[in-house]
Amino acid sequence: MTEIVTMVRELADYEQALHEAKATVEQFHAALFGTQPAVFALVAESGGSVAGFALYFLNFSTWLGEHGIYLEDLYVRPQYRGTGIGKALLATLAQTCVDRGYGRLEWWVLDWNEPALEFYRGVGAQPMDEWTVQRITGPDLVSLAAHAPAPPASGA
Repeated sequence: MTEIVTMVRELADYEQALHEAKATVEQFHAALFGTQPAVFALVAESGGSVAGFALYFLNFSTWLGEHGIYLEDLYVRPQYRGTGIGKALLATLAQTCVDRGYGRLEWWVLDWNEPALEFYRGVGAQPMDEWTVQRITGPDLVSLAAHAPAPPASGA
């Protein structure tokens, strides 16, 4: 678990957002191995060392009526890049989709990360240019939640 958290921080540093990587080993352990895990990970090794990982969860397409996999993070340590590890991790996720009848495998990538974009184009990924990502966090999330209707009283 420590290796995954370390690699998440390595990735955050590369993406110029290390200050945002606050997750702990305990949080990852609970998410991956808790009573109802909803997050999954693949870990790649090379020569007995952890070389990379893919962290993912299921999503659902209302248009397809099928689950898919959302790849939250794919990371291969610099010394292992170009060895096929990243492609093997993606191929394993694609095989999971095929085996389970999932309709898609998708992820986000920073628009300035040209090495990643080139790699993804090389495996057949298509950019979703017509879509923009939306996010609410922090105080704005709390503010919006304050407008949620009250749950019905029990026994009603």
